[in-house]
Amino acid sequence: MTKKIAILILCLVILPQISWAAPCSRINLTRCLDSACAINLSSNAAARCQYCGTPDAGLPPTTLRSVTAGTSSKNTISTKELRQAPNDPGERYVWATRLCLDKIPNCTAEDVSEAYDDLIEKSCRAAGIKNDMASLQKKSAQNTKNSRTCLNEISKCVTASGKCDTNFSKCVDDKIFNNFFATCSSQSTGCTNYIDTVRTEVNKSRQSIISATESNINAIANARKLARINRFAIANSDCLHDIEYNKCIDNACQNNTNDNCETNQDIAIALCEFYKTACTKIDVLTEQQLQKKLDELIEK
Repeated sequence: MTKKIAILILCLVILPQISWAAPCSRINLTRCLDSACAINLSSNAAARCQYCGTPDAGLPPTTLRSVTAGTSSKNTISTKELRQAPNDPGERYVWATRLCLDKIPNCTAEDVSEAYDDLIEKSCRAAGIKNDMASLQKKSAQNTKNSRTCLNEISKCVTASGKCDTNFSKCVDDKIFNNFFATCSSQSTGCTNYIDTVRTEVNKSRQSIISATESNINAIANARKLARINRFAIANSDCLHDIEYNKCIDNACQNNTNDNCETNQDIAIALCEFYKTACTKIDVLTEQQLQKKLDELIEK
């Protein structure tokens, strides 16, 4: 395979769907993917982005390795299996996809894409906004005590959910922002001498956050596109050359037999059959076909 293909990594998520006798349960499919990608989601809105989205979202808590309490081990990735999960978000998503397609009957890679990609995108947006608000708080701390007090009071008022909101999404229009700022500044007593300074700082933060949010969303979209293309190449290569299947058999022979499968490979083959099962759900391309497909995807 050419060097150009070798550096790409795609998720099975953009591959064609194969019809089955019974419908895929996307509820169970999402629950299964969540067991690897949404750990501690209730207290960390960016979990899906951090675990299975992009390294740019920051590192998730490294001590949390178990699935959420109350989920069924039948339809989720077990705690034991999670110990083998890759740390890289892209590789973890591919790894989780393979296991969940094996656990949830009649589902395809397209089901994974339609059921889960949007959830990762929303999580990444949450991660971006969280970073932007940290920047706003840092700006607030740079003022003198009296100025800082006024800035904090007025900023808290302006960014309330009933006004501009924390990401200023309701104050993209200058007139709307000015109206809310006037209301909040009039409610903050003792801040008359700092109004102009506060307005400048809040507006600067507003413009920065709006710009950064748009930039983050575009960057995330582009990164997700490249990640899909990259993971497509790896998934296709794995199935075309049985790379992961053969690795699995080698490991199974070393760890589960006394003679490294010199007399019989049946145990190793049975343990690794899920790789073959996953590959039957993929329209595997030849290297020439794959190169053509990658060129088309990159140009879009």
